Amino acid sequence: MRSQDGTVPQMRRTWLALVCLAAGAALLPCGATAKATGACTAGTTLRLSTLEASQGSLLLAEVRSAEPLAEVSGEWGGRIIPLWQEAGKESVRKGLVGVDLELAPGAYEFKVIGQAASGEKTSCRVMVAVKKGRFAREKLQVGKQFVEPSPEQIKRAGEERQKLRELFDRVTPERLWDGKFRIPLDGVTTGSNFGKRRILNGNPGSPHGGVDLPGTTGTPVHAAQRGRVVLAEELFFSGNTVVEDHGLGIYTFYGHLSEIEVKVGDALEAGAVLGKVGATGRVTGPHLHWGLTVERARVNPLLIVKLLGNSSEEAVRKESSKP
Repeated sequence: MRSQDGTVPQMRRTWLALVCLAAGAALLPCGATAKATGACTAGTTLRLSTLEASQGSLLLAEVRSAEPLAEVSGEWGGRIIPLWQEAGKESVRKGLVGVDLELAPGAYEFKVIGQAASGEKTSCRVMVAVKKGRFAREKLQVGKQFVEPSPEQIKRAGEERQKLRELFDRVTPERLWDGKFRIPLDGVTTGSNFGKRRILNGNPGSPHGGVDLPGTTGTPVHAAQRGRVVLAEELFFSGNTVVEDHGLGIYTFYGHLSEIEVKVGDALEAGAVLGKVGATGRVTGPHLHWGLTVERARVNPLLIVKLLGNSSEEAVRKESSKP
C-alpha cells in the first residue's frame, strides 16, 4: 500500500496477532512473530495492521474477546482511541490509530483496556515502531502576502489555526459513518504531495498535511463518507474550506474550493456534493486539498480508503496476494 508520492509504507502481508495469555500469567512476548511483543489477558486478542509504521500512516486495530465487552477503549500517545463494535459481532471491536505526520520516530505503546458485562477486566499492550517518513521537498513561488503576511493576516491565520485545533480536539462519541470511505473526486484514484516539505519564496514552510487531488475548477467535490459539517468558510491559507466530522475523532478536510455548497450543521450522506474544486487560498492552481485527522493526528487520507474501503479481512487478503 503506497501513495503516489511514496510516503506511505507498505502494509505487512499478514496481520500480526497478539495471542492472549493465561489468566494471572505475567506479561510475556506473544508468539505471533519473532518481532511482535505484547500481551493480552485471558480470553482476549489484539491485532494491528502493522507493528512498523512511518510518520503520517494509519493503523487498524481489532480486539476480539471471549465474551462481549461492555466497555473498551484504546490509548495511544496519551489520547483515548475509541473502538467501535462491528455490526452483528458483539465480541469484535475495531479502531483507527493515527501516527501524526511529525511524530518523532521511536517505539510507542498502544494499549487497550476493557471490561466485560460480568465485571471482569481485560487489557492488551503492544509496541509499535514509528519510523521517519520519506517526504519530498519542493520550492514554490507564491504571493508575497502568504510568506510575508501583515500583522492583521498573522493574527487571522493564528486564530484560524487555533480554531481548527479546538475543532479536531472534540470527539463525537458515536460513529457517524456507515460503510466504505471514498476519494472525494469521481475518477480520481490517488493523490500526491502528502508530507511534502515546501520552501516558499526561499522560506521553509510547514509540511503538507493532506493530499492534492487533480481537478479542474468547478469539478464536484463529494463527502468521503457520512458525517456532519462542522466548518464551512473561507480560511486564509486553505481558501474556501469544509470540514466534516465522521465521529470517533475522525475528520476529513476539503480545501481550496471555488464554491461551498453546505453549511455548518448539515448532515451529509456518503458521496453528497459539498463544494467544487477551485484555487482559493494559497495555491498555484486549481486542485482539491484533502486531509484526514484521526484523534488530532494528521495522516494520509488515502489510507482510510484502503483500510475501511473494504472489510479488514478482504483488505488483508488483497495485500497478502501482492508479490
